[in-house]
Amino acid sequence: MKEFIKKIYLAFFFVIILFINTKVLSKESKNDYSSDTISSYFSGTVSFNNYNTENAYRYLEKIKEKKITHNNYNIKYIHTLVLLKKFDQAFAFSKKLQEKNNSFFETNLLLGIHSFIKEDYIQAEKYFISLNKVSQRNLLYKGFLGNILLSWVNAAKNNKEESFNYYGRINHQYYNLKRIQNTFLQCYFDTSKTELSFQKLINDKEYIFSRYNFFLANYLLHKDKNQKAKEIIFHSSETYSSNVLLKQMKNFISDGEVNKITKLFNCKNPKDSIAEIFYVMANIYSTNKNYQLSNFYLNLSLLFNNKFLPNKILQAENFYYQKKLELARKAYESIKSIGQIYSWYASIHLAIILENAVDEKASISYLVKEFKKIKKPNFENYYELANFFKDNKSYKKSIKYYSLALKNIEKEHTLIPEILERRGTSLEKLGRWDEAEKDLLESLKILPDQPYVLNYLAYSW
Repeated sequence: MKEFIKKIYLAFFFVIILFINTKVLSKESKNDYSSDTISSYFSGTVSFNNYNTENAYRYLEKIKEKKITHNNYNIKYIHTLVLLKKFDQAFAFSKKLQEKNNSFFETNLLLGIHSFIKEDYIQAEKYFISLNKVSQRNLLYKGFLGNILLSWVNAAKNNKEESFNYYGRINHQYYNLKRIQNTFLQCYFDTSKTELSFQKLINDKEYIFSRYNFFLANYLLHKDKNQKAKEIIFHSSETYSSNVLLKQMKNFISDGEVNKITKLFNCKNPKDSIAEIFYVMANIYSTNKNYQLSNFYLNLSLLFNNKFLPNKILQAENFYYQKKLELARKAYESIKSIGQIYSWYASIHLAIILENAVDEKASISYLVKEFKKIKKPNFENYYELANFFKDNKSYKKSIKYYSLALKNIEKEHTLIPEILERRGTSLEKLGRWDEAEKDLLESLKILPDQPYVLNYLAYSW
Protein backbone atom coordinates (compact mmCIF):
# COMPACT_ATOMS: atom_id res chain seq x y z
CA MET A 1 0.00 0.00 0.00
CA LYS A 2 2.82 2.39 0.90
CA GLU A 3 4.51 1.63 -2.42
CA PHE A 4 1.27 2.41 -4.28
CA ILE A 5 0.84 5.75 -2.46
CA LYS A 6 4.47 6.56 -3.21
CA LYS A 7 3.87 5.96 -6.93
CA ILE A 8 0.79 8.19 -6.85
CA TYR A 9 2.73 11.07 -5.28
CA LEU A 10 5.57 10.62 -7.77
CA ALA A 11 3.11 10.68 -10.66
CA PHE A 12 1.49 13.82 -9.24
CA PHE A 13 4.90 15.46 -8.85
CA PHE A 14 5.85 14.78 -12.49
CA VAL A 15 2.48 16.07 -13.71
CA ILE A 16 3.03 19.35 -11.86
CA ILE A 17 6.60 19.63 -13.21
CA LEU A 18 5.30 18.95 -16.72
CA PHE A 19 2.83 21.83 -16.52
CA ILE A 20 5.25 24.25 -14.83
CA ASN A 21 8.00 23.61 -17.39
CA THR A 22 5.65 24.24 -20.29
CA LYS A 23 4.51 27.51 -18.77
CA VAL A 24 8.08 28.67 -18.14
CA LEU A 25 9.27 27.76 -21.62
CA SER A 26 6.37 29.60 -23.23
CA LYS A 27 6.09 32.99 -21.50
CA GLU A 28 3.27 34.17 -23.73
CA SER A 29 1.26 31.02 -23.18
CA LYS A 30 -2.36 31.62 -22.28
CA ASN A 31 -2.82 28.05 -21.10
CA ASP A 32 -4.71 27.60 -17.83
CA TYR A 33 -2.50 25.55 -15.50
CA SER A 34 -4.38 26.37 -12.31
CA SER A 35 -4.47 23.97 -9.38
CA ASP A 36 -7.96 22.84 -10.48
CA THR A 37 -6.69 22.05 -13.98
CA ILE A 38 -3.71 20.08 -12.66
CA SER A 39 -5.93 18.25 -10.16
CA SER A 40 -8.44 17.27 -12.88
CA TYR A 41 -5.66 16.16 -15.21
CA PHE A 42 -4.10 14.06 -12.46
CA SER A 43 -7.44 12.54 -11.42
CA GLY A 44 -8.28 11.79 -15.05
CA THR A 45 -4.92 10.09 -15.60
CA VAL A 46 -5.25 7.98 -12.45
CA SER A 47 -8.83 7.01 -13.37
CA PHE A 48 -7.74 6.07 -16.89
CA ASN A 49 -4.87 3.92 -15.59
CA ASN A 50 -7.26 2.25 -13.14
CA TYR A 51 -9.67 1.35 -15.98
CA ASN A 52 -12.30 3.78 -14.65
CA THR A 53 -13.11 5.22 -18.06
CA GLU A 54 -16.27 7.08 -17.05
CA ASN A 55 -14.41 8.97 -14.31
CA ALA A 56 -11.47 9.61 -16.64
CA TYR A 57 -13.84 11.18 -19.16
CA ARG A 58 -15.49 13.34 -16.49
CA TYR A 59 -12.14 14.81 -15.35
CA LEU A 60 -10.52 15.11 -18.79
CA GLU A 61 -13.63 16.62 -20.37
CA LYS A 62 -13.67 19.23 -17.60
CA ILE A 63 -10.37 20.71 -18.78
CA LYS A 64 -10.85 20.25 -22.55
CA GLU A 65 -11.24 24.02 -23.14
CA LYS A 66 -8.24 24.99 -20.99
CA LYS A 67 -5.94 25.02 -24.04
CA ILE A 68 -3.83 22.12 -22.77
CA THR A 69 -1.00 21.58 -25.21
CA HIS A 70 0.40 18.30 -23.85
CA ASN A 71 0.03 15.31 -26.14
CA ASN A 72 -0.20 13.03 -23.11
CA TYR A 73 -3.49 14.73 -22.31
CA ASN A 74 -4.66 14.68 -25.93
CA ILE A 75 -3.89 10.99 -26.37
CA LYS A 76 -5.60 9.96 -23.12
CA TYR A 77 -8.65 12.08 -23.94
CA ILE A 78 -8.96 10.56 -27.44
CA HIS A 79 -8.54 7.03 -26.06
CA THR A 80 -11.18 7.72 -23.42
CA LEU A 81 -13.64 8.95 -26.05
CA VAL A 82 -13.13 5.86 -28.21
CA LEU A 83 -13.39 3.52 -25.20
CA LEU A 84 -16.75 5.14 -24.41
CA LYS A 85 -17.74 4.96 -28.10
CA LYS A 86 -18.09 8.75 -28.28
CA PHE A 87 -16.77 8.66 -31.84
CA ASP A 88 -18.23 11.98 -33.02
CA GLN A 89 -16.47 13.76 -30.15
CA ALA A 90 -13.25 11.88 -30.87
CA PHE A 91 -13.37 12.90 -34.56
CA ALA A 92 -14.19 16.53 -33.73
CA PHE A 93 -11.41 16.79 -31.14
CA SER A 94 -8.89 15.20 -33.54
CA LYS A 95 -9.91 17.67 -36.26
CA LYS A 96 -9.48 20.57 -33.87
CA LEU A 97 -5.96 19.42 -32.99
CA GLN A 98 -5.08 18.89 -36.64
CA GLU A 99 -6.20 22.43 -37.50
CA LYS A 100 -3.71 23.69 -34.89
CA ASN A 101 -0.95 21.63 -36.54
CA ASN A 102 -0.94 19.28 -33.57
CA SER A 103 -1.29 15.93 -35.26
CA PHE A 104 0.06 12.58 -34.09
CA PHE A 105 -0.67 8.86 -34.48
CA GLU A 106 -4.18 8.87 -32.98
CA THR A 107 -5.38 12.03 -34.75
CA ASN A 108 -4.27 10.77 -38.18
CA LEU A 109 -5.77 7.36 -37.49
CA LEU A 110 -9.16 8.71 -36.39
CA LEU A 111 -9.43 11.39 -39.07
CA GLY A 112 -8.48 8.83 -41.72
CA ILE A 113 -11.10 6.43 -40.36
CA HIS A 114 -13.72 9.20 -40.34
CA SER A 115 -12.98 10.09 -43.97
CA PHE A 116 -12.99 6.44 -45.02
CA ILE A 117 -16.38 5.79 -43.42
CA LYS A 118 -17.76 8.87 -45.24
CA GLU A 119 -16.23 7.40 -48.44
CA ASP A 120 -14.02 10.45 -48.86
CA TYR A 121 -11.12 8.28 -50.02
CA ILE A 122 -8.91 11.15 -51.22
CA GLN A 123 -8.92 12.72 -47.74
CA ALA A 124 -8.57 9.32 -46.06
CA GLU A 125 -5.50 8.62 -48.17
CA LYS A 126 -3.87 11.88 -47.03
CA TYR A 127 -4.41 11.06 -43.36
CA PHE A 128 -3.14 7.49 -43.73
CA ILE A 129 -0.01 8.71 -45.56
CA SER A 130 0.57 11.02 -42.56
CA LEU A 131 -0.10 8.03 -40.28
CA ASN A 132 2.65 6.18 -42.10
CA LYS A 133 5.08 9.03 -41.46
CA VAL A 134 4.40 9.33 -37.71
CA SER A 135 4.45 5.53 -37.43
CA GLN A 136 8.13 5.52 -38.36
CA ARG A 137 8.83 6.50 -34.74
CA ASN A 138 6.53 3.76 -33.44
CA LEU A 139 8.27 0.38 -33.58
CA LEU A 140 5.01 -1.52 -33.15
CA TYR A 141 3.30 0.05 -36.16
CA LYS A 142 6.25 1.00 -38.31
CA GLY A 143 5.29 0.41 -41.94
CA PHE A 144 2.29 -1.71 -40.98
CA LEU A 145 -1.03 -0.05 -40.09
CA GLY A 146 -0.65 2.91 -42.46
CA ASN A 147 0.12 0.66 -45.41
CA ILE A 148 -2.71 -1.72 -44.56
CA LEU A 149 -5.21 1.13 -44.48
CA LEU A 150 -3.78 2.71 -47.65
CA SER A 151 -4.13 -0.65 -49.31
CA TRP A 152 -7.84 -0.72 -48.45
CA VAL A 153 -8.36 2.91 -49.53
CA ASN A 154 -7.10 1.94 -52.98
CA ALA A 155 -9.15 -1.25 -52.96
CA ALA A 156 -12.25 0.86 -52.25
CA LYS A 157 -11.26 3.03 -55.24
CA ASN A 158 -10.96 -0.21 -57.25
CA ASN A 159 -7.27 0.43 -57.84
CA LYS A 160 -6.07 -3.18 -57.57
CA GLU A 161 -2.45 -2.57 -58.58
CA GLU A 162 -1.92 0.26 -56.08
CA SER A 163 -3.75 -1.69 -53.39
CA PHE A 164 -1.33 -4.62 -53.66
CA ASN A 165 1.54 -2.16 -54.04
CA TYR A 166 0.86 -0.73 -50.55
CA TYR A 167 0.36 -4.24 -49.21
CA GLY A 168 3.79 -5.17 -50.56
CA ARG A 169 5.43 -2.34 -48.57
CA ILE A 170 4.50 -3.93 -45.23
CA ASN A 171 7.57 -5.16 -43.37
CA HIS A 172 8.12 -8.92 -43.34
CA GLN A 173 8.15 -8.90 -39.53
CA TYR A 174 4.35 -8.73 -39.78
CA TYR A 175 4.33 -11.93 -41.84
CA ASN A 176 1.16 -13.50 -40.46
CA LEU A 177 -0.78 -10.23 -40.42
CA LYS A 178 0.28 -9.73 -44.04
CA ARG A 179 -1.01 -13.18 -44.94
CA ILE A 180 -4.40 -12.42 -43.41
CA GLN A 181 -4.70 -9.15 -45.28
CA ASN A 182 -3.48 -10.69 -48.53
CA THR A 183 -6.25 -13.28 -48.23
CA PHE A 184 -8.91 -10.62 -47.73
CA LEU A 185 -7.55 -8.57 -50.65
CA GLN A 186 -7.70 -11.66 -52.88
CA CYS A 187 -11.25 -12.18 -51.67
CA TYR A 188 -12.24 -8.55 -52.29
CA PHE A 189 -10.93 -8.62 -55.86
CA ASP A 190 -12.30 -12.17 -56.24
CA THR A 191 -9.07 -13.53 -57.71
CA SER A 192 -8.38 -17.17 -58.54
CA LYS A 193 -6.03 -17.30 -55.50
CA THR A 194 -8.75 -16.60 -52.92
CA GLU A 195 -9.57 -20.16 -51.83
CA LEU A 196 -5.91 -21.19 -51.90
CA SER A 197 -4.95 -18.21 -49.70
CA PHE A 198 -7.58 -19.21 -47.14
CA GLN A 199 -6.48 -22.85 -47.26
CA LYS A 200 -2.84 -21.91 -46.66
CA LEU A 201 -3.90 -20.02 -43.55
CA ILE A 202 -6.13 -22.67 -42.02
CA ASN A 203 -3.73 -25.52 -42.81
CA ASP A 204 -0.73 -23.78 -41.23
CA LYS A 205 1.11 -26.25 -38.96
CA GLU A 206 2.92 -23.62 -36.90
CA TYR A 207 0.07 -21.25 -36.00
CA ILE A 208 -3.61 -21.90 -35.34
CA PHE A 209 -5.78 -19.95 -37.76
CA SER A 210 -8.99 -21.84 -36.92
CA ARG A 211 -11.04 -18.63 -37.05
CA TYR A 212 -10.41 -18.32 -40.80
CA ASN A 213 -12.42 -21.47 -41.51
CA PHE A 214 -15.40 -19.22 -40.88
CA PHE A 215 -14.20 -16.62 -43.40
CA LEU A 216 -13.54 -19.26 -46.06
CA ALA A 217 -17.00 -20.78 -45.54
CA ASN A 218 -18.50 -17.28 -45.56
CA TYR A 219 -16.80 -16.54 -48.90
CA LEU A 220 -18.08 -19.82 -50.37
CA LEU A 221 -21.63 -19.13 -49.18
CA HIS A 222 -21.54 -15.71 -50.89
CA LYS A 223 -20.48 -17.61 -54.05
CA ASP A 224 -23.43 -20.05 -53.59
CA LYS A 225 -21.05 -22.95 -52.95
CA ASN A 226 -23.14 -24.10 -50.00
CA GLN A 227 -22.14 -27.77 -49.87
CA LYS A 228 -18.43 -26.97 -49.86
CA ALA A 229 -18.98 -24.36 -47.13
CA LYS A 230 -20.96 -26.89 -45.07
CA GLU A 231 -18.14 -29.45 -45.28
CA ILE A 232 -15.58 -26.88 -44.09
CA ILE A 233 -17.74 -25.76 -41.15
CA PHE A 234 -18.63 -29.29 -40.03
CA HIS A 235 -15.04 -30.54 -40.28
CA SER A 236 -13.44 -27.51 -38.60
CA SER A 237 -16.02 -27.39 -35.77
CA GLU A 238 -15.06 -30.97 -34.88
CA THR A 239 -11.32 -30.31 -35.20
CA TYR A 240 -11.56 -27.16 -33.06
CA SER A 241 -14.32 -28.27 -30.68
CA SER A 242 -13.82 -25.30 -28.33
CA ASN A 243 -14.20 -22.66 -31.08
CA VAL A 244 -17.58 -21.04 -30.35
CA LEU A 245 -17.76 -19.23 -33.70
CA LEU A 246 -17.39 -22.45 -35.70
CA LYS A 247 -19.86 -24.34 -33.49
CA GLN A 248 -22.45 -21.60 -33.93
CA MET A 249 -21.95 -21.62 -37.71
CA LYS A 250 -22.51 -25.40 -37.72
CA ASN A 251 -25.71 -24.82 -35.76
CA PHE A 252 -26.87 -22.19 -38.28
CA ILE A 253 -26.23 -24.52 -41.22
CA SER A 254 -27.99 -27.44 -39.49
CA ASP A 255 -31.02 -25.18 -38.92
CA GLY A 256 -30.98 -23.91 -42.52
CA GLU A 257 -30.08 -20.36 -41.44
CA VAL A 258 -27.26 -19.67 -43.88
CA ASN A 259 -28.30 -16.00 -44.10
CA LYS A 260 -27.21 -15.54 -40.47
CA ILE A 261 -23.66 -16.44 -41.54
CA THR A 262 -23.49 -14.27 -44.66
CA LYS A 263 -24.83 -11.17 -42.91
CA LEU A 264 -21.97 -11.20 -40.38
CA PHE A 265 -19.23 -10.50 -42.90
CA ASN A 266 -18.68 -9.83 -46.59
CA CYS A 267 -15.16 -9.60 -47.99
CA LYS A 268 -16.52 -7.46 -50.84
CA ASN A 269 -17.03 -4.72 -48.25
CA PRO A 270 -13.64 -3.11 -47.37
CA LYS A 271 -15.01 -1.95 -44.01
CA ASP A 272 -15.55 -5.55 -42.93
CA SER A 273 -11.95 -6.49 -43.72
CA ILE A 274 -10.59 -3.42 -41.92
CA ALA A 275 -12.74 -4.41 -38.94
CA GLU A 276 -10.99 -7.78 -38.88
CA ILE A 277 -7.47 -6.31 -38.81
CA PHE A 278 -8.46 -4.07 -35.88
CA TYR A 279 -9.92 -7.15 -34.16
CA VAL A 280 -6.63 -9.01 -34.63
CA MET A 281 -4.76 -6.04 -33.11
CA ALA A 282 -7.22 -6.01 -30.19
CA ASN A 283 -6.54 -9.71 -29.67
CA ILE A 284 -2.78 -9.13 -29.60
CA TYR A 285 -3.12 -6.42 -26.95
CA SER A 286 -5.48 -8.56 -24.87
CA THR A 287 -3.05 -11.49 -24.97
CA ASN A 288 -0.42 -9.10 -23.61
CA LYS A 289 -2.86 -7.97 -20.88
CA ASN A 290 -3.17 -4.43 -22.22
CA TYR A 291 -6.96 -4.44 -21.95
CA GLN A 292 -7.41 -0.70 -22.47
CA LEU A 293 -5.68 -0.68 -25.86
CA SER A 294 -7.40 -3.94 -26.74
CA ASN A 295 -10.83 -2.38 -26.20
CA PHE A 296 -9.69 0.76 -28.04
CA TYR A 297 -9.01 -1.24 -31.22
CA LEU A 298 -11.98 -3.51 -30.66
CA ASN A 299 -14.31 -0.49 -30.59
CA LEU A 300 -12.78 0.68 -33.87
CA SER A 301 -13.38 -2.81 -35.25
CA LEU A 302 -17.05 -2.70 -34.23
CA LEU A 303 -17.32 0.81 -35.68
CA PHE A 304 -16.41 -0.62 -39.09
CA ASN A 305 -18.54 -3.76 -38.74
CA ASN A 306 -21.11 -3.68 -35.94
CA LYS A 307 -22.82 -6.78 -37.35
CA PHE A 308 -20.00 -9.05 -36.15
CA LEU A 309 -21.32 -9.46 -32.60
CA PRO A 310 -19.17 -12.58 -31.92
CA ASN A 311 -16.20 -10.20 -31.53
CA LYS A 312 -17.84 -8.84 -28.37
CA ILE A 313 -16.63 -11.94 -26.53
CA LEU A 314 -13.18 -10.33 -26.46
CA GLN A 315 -14.67 -7.14 -25.00
CA ALA A 316 -16.47 -9.14 -22.31
CA GLU A 317 -13.24 -10.97 -21.42
CA ASN A 318 -11.30 -7.70 -21.26
CA PHE A 319 -13.85 -6.18 -18.89
CA TYR A 320 -13.79 -9.32 -16.73
CA TYR A 321 -10.00 -9.22 -16.41
CA GLN A 322 -10.23 -5.51 -15.56
CA LYS A 323 -12.67 -6.52 -12.77
CA LYS A 324 -15.39 -4.41 -14.40
CA LEU A 325 -18.00 -7.10 -13.77
CA GLU A 326 -21.10 -5.06 -14.63
CA LEU A 327 -19.66 -4.09 -18.03
CA ALA A 328 -18.58 -7.70 -18.58
CA ARG A 329 -22.11 -8.85 -17.74
CA LYS A 330 -23.63 -6.42 -20.26
CA ALA A 331 -21.18 -7.53 -22.96
CA TYR A 332 -21.99 -11.21 -22.40
CA GLU A 333 -25.72 -10.45 -22.41
CA SER A 334 -25.30 -8.70 -25.78
CA ILE A 335 -23.99 -11.85 -27.50
CA LYS A 336 -26.88 -14.06 -26.37
CA SER A 337 -28.94 -12.90 -29.34
CA ILE A 338 -26.49 -14.38 -31.87
CA GLY A 339 -27.73 -17.94 -31.45
CA GLN A 340 -28.05 -20.94 -29.15
CA ILE A 341 -24.32 -21.73 -28.95
CA TYR A 342 -23.37 -18.16 -28.02
CA SER A 343 -26.30 -17.91 -25.61
CA TRP A 344 -25.14 -20.97 -23.67
CA TYR A 345 -21.50 -19.84 -23.80
CA ALA A 346 -22.53 -16.44 -22.39
CA SER A 347 -24.63 -18.11 -19.70
CA ILE A 348 -21.62 -20.08 -18.43
CA HIS A 349 -19.56 -16.89 -18.11
CA LEU A 350 -22.46 -14.95 -16.60
CA ALA A 351 -22.66 -17.70 -13.97
CA ILE A 352 -18.95 -17.21 -13.24
CA ILE A 353 -19.56 -13.46 -12.84
CA LEU A 354 -22.44 -14.22 -10.47
CA GLU A 355 -20.16 -16.46 -8.44
CA ASN A 356 -17.73 -13.55 -8.06
CA ALA A 357 -20.36 -10.87 -7.47
CA VAL A 358 -22.86 -12.80 -5.32
CA ASP A 359 -22.10 -16.41 -4.34
CA GLU A 360 -21.76 -19.98 -5.59
CA LYS A 361 -25.40 -20.86 -4.86
CA ALA A 362 -26.73 -17.99 -7.02
CA SER A 363 -24.29 -18.94 -9.77
CA ILE A 364 -25.35 -22.59 -9.94
CA SER A 365 -29.05 -21.70 -9.70
CA TYR A 366 -28.71 -19.30 -12.65
CA LEU A 367 -26.88 -21.78 -14.88
CA VAL A 368 -29.31 -24.63 -14.20
CA LYS A 369 -32.16 -22.25 -15.08
CA GLU A 370 -30.44 -21.30 -18.36
CA PHE A 371 -29.71 -24.95 -19.13
CA LYS A 372 -33.43 -25.80 -18.90
CA LYS A 373 -34.12 -23.25 -21.66
CA ILE A 374 -32.17 -25.36 -24.18
CA LYS A 375 -34.77 -27.24 -26.23
CA LYS A 376 -32.56 -30.11 -27.33
CA PRO A 377 -29.38 -30.31 -25.19
CA ASN A 378 -26.47 -32.03 -26.91
CA PHE A 379 -23.47 -33.79 -25.39
CA GLU A 380 -21.50 -30.53 -25.28
CA ASN A 381 -24.18 -28.81 -23.18
CA TYR A 382 -24.14 -31.74 -20.73
CA TYR A 383 -20.33 -31.77 -20.72
CA GLU A 384 -20.00 -28.03 -20.06
CA LEU A 385 -22.60 -28.09 -17.30
CA ALA A 386 -20.77 -31.05 -15.75
CA ASN A 387 -17.49 -29.10 -15.88
CA PHE A 388 -19.14 -26.19 -14.09
CA PHE A 389 -20.37 -28.46 -11.30
CA LYS A 390 -16.96 -30.13 -11.04
CA ASP A 391 -15.17 -26.79 -10.81
CA ASN A 392 -17.55 -25.89 -7.97
CA LYS A 393 -16.84 -29.25 -6.26
CA SER A 394 -20.40 -30.51 -6.82
CA TYR A 395 -18.98 -33.88 -7.86
CA LYS A 396 -22.22 -35.88 -7.62
CA LYS A 397 -24.01 -33.58 -10.06
CA SER A 398 -20.97 -33.44 -12.34
CA ILE A 399 -21.00 -37.27 -12.61
CA LYS A 400 -24.68 -37.17 -13.61
CA TYR A 401 -24.04 -34.78 -16.50
CA TYR A 402 -20.77 -36.43 -17.62
CA SER A 403 -22.77 -39.66 -17.91
CA LEU A 404 -25.44 -37.90 -20.01
CA ALA A 405 -22.69 -36.43 -22.20
CA LEU A 406 -21.24 -39.90 -22.81
CA LYS A 407 -24.72 -41.25 -23.55
CA ASN A 408 -25.37 -38.58 -26.21
CA ILE A 409 -21.93 -38.28 -27.81
CA GLU A 410 -21.07 -39.77 -31.20
CA LYS A 411 -18.98 -42.93 -31.20
CA GLU A 412 -15.23 -42.36 -31.49
CA HIS A 413 -15.57 -38.61 -30.81
CA THR A 414 -12.26 -37.07 -29.76
CA LEU A 415 -13.76 -35.74 -26.50
CA ILE A 416 -14.68 -39.20 -25.11
CA PRO A 417 -11.30 -39.80 -23.36
CA GLU A 418 -11.48 -36.36 -21.72
CA ILE A 419 -15.06 -36.87 -20.48
CA LEU A 420 -14.11 -40.28 -19.06
CA GLU A 421 -11.08 -38.76 -17.32
CA ARG A 422 -13.15 -35.95 -15.80
CA ARG A 423 -15.91 -38.30 -14.65
CA GLY A 424 -13.27 -40.63 -13.24
CA THR A 425 -11.62 -37.90 -11.16
CA SER A 426 -15.04 -36.79 -9.89
CA LEU A 427 -15.80 -40.39 -8.82
CA GLU A 428 -12.44 -40.57 -7.03
CA LYS A 429 -13.26 -37.38 -5.10
CA LEU A 430 -16.38 -39.13 -3.75
CA GLY A 431 -14.37 -42.21 -2.75
CA ARG A 432 -15.87 -44.41 -5.49
CA TRP A 433 -12.46 -45.74 -6.52
CA ASP A 434 -13.48 -48.88 -8.42
CA GLU A 435 -15.69 -46.85 -10.77
CA ALA A 436 -13.07 -44.09 -11.03
CA GLU A 437 -10.31 -46.55 -11.94
CA LYS A 438 -12.50 -48.09 -14.63
CA ASP A 439 -13.12 -44.66 -16.27
CA LEU A 440 -9.47 -43.63 -16.10
CA LEU A 441 -8.25 -46.92 -17.61
CA GLU A 442 -10.88 -46.70 -20.35
CA SER A 443 -9.68 -43.15 -21.11
CA LEU A 444 -6.11 -44.44 -21.46
CA LYS A 445 -7.25 -47.34 -23.62
CA ILE A 446 -8.74 -44.89 -26.15
CA LEU A 447 -5.94 -42.34 -25.90
CA PRO A 448 -2.73 -43.81 -24.43
CA ASP A 449 0.13 -41.82 -22.89
CA GLN A 450 -1.99 -39.08 -21.29
CA PRO A 451 0.46 -37.69 -18.67
CA TYR A 452 -2.24 -36.31 -16.37
CA VAL A 453 -4.26 -39.56 -16.34
CA LEU A 454 -1.12 -41.69 -15.87
CA ASN A 455 0.01 -39.53 -12.96
CA TYR A 456 -3.45 -39.55 -11.40
CA LEU A 457 -3.64 -43.35 -11.55
CA ALA A 458 -0.11 -43.81 -10.26
CA TYR A 459 -0.71 -41.42 -7.35
CA SER A 460 -4.04 -43.10 -6.50
CA TRP A 461 -2.52 -46.61 -6.65
